[in-house]
Amino acid sequence: MAINLRSLVLLFVFLVFSSTSSCAQDCSQYSFPKHNQFVSCKALPVLNSYLHWTYTPSSHSIKMAYRHTNITSPSWVAWAINLMSKGMIGSQAIVAYQGTDGIVNVYTSPITSYSTKLQPGNLSFEVSDLSAVFQNNEYIIYATVGLPNNNSTVVNHLWQDGPLRGSTLGMHRMSGPNVQSMGTVDFISGKVLATSSGRSSKAKLRMLHGIINAISWGIMLPLGAILARHMKVLKPKVPLWFYLHIACQILGYLIGIAGWVTGLVLGGKSSGVQHNPHRNIGIILFCLGTLQVIVATFLRPKPDHRYRIFWNVFHYVVGYTVIILGPVNVFKGIDIMNPSKEWKNAYIGIISTLGAVAAVLEILKWAMVIKEKRSSTTSDTGNEDEGTKQEEIV
Repeated sequence: MAINLRSLVLLFVFLVFSSTSSCAQDCSQYSFPKHNQFVSCKALPVLNSYLHWTYTPSSHSIKMAYRHTNITSPSWVAWAINLMSKGMIGSQAIVAYQGTDGIVNVYTSPITSYSTKLQPGNLSFEVSDLSAVFQNNEYIIYATVGLPNNNSTVVNHLWQDGPLRGSTLGMHRMSGPNVQSMGTVDFISGKVLATSSGRSSKAKLRMLHGIINAISWGIMLPLGAILARHMKVLKPKVPLWFYLHIACQILGYLIGIAGWVTGLVLGGKSSGVQHNPHRNIGIILFCLGTLQVIVATFLRPKPDHRYRIFWNVFHYVVGYTVIILGPVNVFKGIDIMNPSKEWKNAYIGIISTLGAVAAVLEILKWAMVIKEKRSSTTSDTGNEDEGTKQEEIV
């Protein structure tokens, strides 16, 4: 029994050693084309990526190579440095992809928003000797990068990949390794640390923010308006439409407060360019929604009050403004997050269904109104004819 246990321990040590040796061979013993050599290298935690570099103190620069392996479908890859924070916004990227003509394109791209299309542009630091190759299902980006003049060799860096459709760079995945591919690297000591937890929590908060606001401003408030406009035409003895309308609007507003708070938290965590149109519409929505609740709850006059007409105008104008801006801002948020198409298609399906139901109910409502007017006209005409006959008889 002791012999078996000892054998298992030796086998485990051998496997660990073999795995470590294999990783080391992938990194330090990798043979670059054109006999390029680098002093240091590290295997990055996710996305089958490796970073090789040689630091030159006199110029405070690095000669580097970024390798991205196991490319099994048309893809783009990128490596970036962020001098402002540890996230995506503000990062300065080097992007490479193989076009339909077989030529590998490589360029620099500053990232200023989550909805970036990775457009070419100059970086905030010097990049030279830029080139890239794609062979054996592997991208390699070469560059010489001038580090900022702050005498520090520790930088925040990110690496990424995404789908390639012809020459169009698609959005990378919003889950798994693609939201964990960031960390810090010290170009002197060679330490590479991952900082994925913060990015992952921020991605989850963004997703929560989007879902909450889509439900509140984008679904519940329009639904409440539809109930109020069309159910009361039935003239029920019990004003069920009123209670359903109030329930939808209050619940939607309360959920919207949670969406507003998550938006403030995200705004505080974000650096660089803000999403001004989305943010400004969100501010307008929250202010109008709050004003509507206050006026509807505390300042609503009785139906026979002489100022009721002014209250009705205010209530309708503010209400319809909110239910129009709500879905508009939801779509702007979807464009910023750029999730998988299923999310956008799902919301389009929901809001289209609400719109179709509202259109059908609007047609039925006007049909009922026209029918009632005709019945009223016929009744009045009948009464006049009867009165005329009686006068003739008399």
